[in-house]
Amino acid sequence: MAKTILAVDDSSSLRQMVAFSLKAAGYHVVEAVDGQDGLDKAKLQSVDLVLTDQNMPRMDGLALIKTLRTLPAYAKTPILMLTTESSDEMKAKGRAAGANGWLVKPFDPQRLIEVVKKVIG
Repeated sequence: MAKTILAVDDSSSLRQMVAFSLKAAGYHVVEAVDGQDGLDKAKLQSVDLVLTDQNMPRMDGLALIKTLRTLPAYAKTPILMLTTESSDEMKAKGRAAGANGWLVKPFDPQRLIEVVKKVIG
């Protein structure tokens, strides 16, 4: 059965690129338009991996990660940040919030798939 990935980004073109790349690699993708939408969808169904942007309306990536980590179902779920933010300070905040990894935009689809395979197989 295909693993399910929640892709959270306020850019529809970026979500489409992520979804297209991951679907081509055999994953099921659920798309969310911002952190709040991502949280709502994560509560509705369980996912194997969360990919989230940082800068989004309503709820940013760090707030989404912190909130997901308070839910028993997501205490151990891998979460990767996919963002233009690449400073060490931001990465430290991501780790502190509970992110397992970091990919910088613009991303290479092949690299994304490699990282996802490493994390969830």
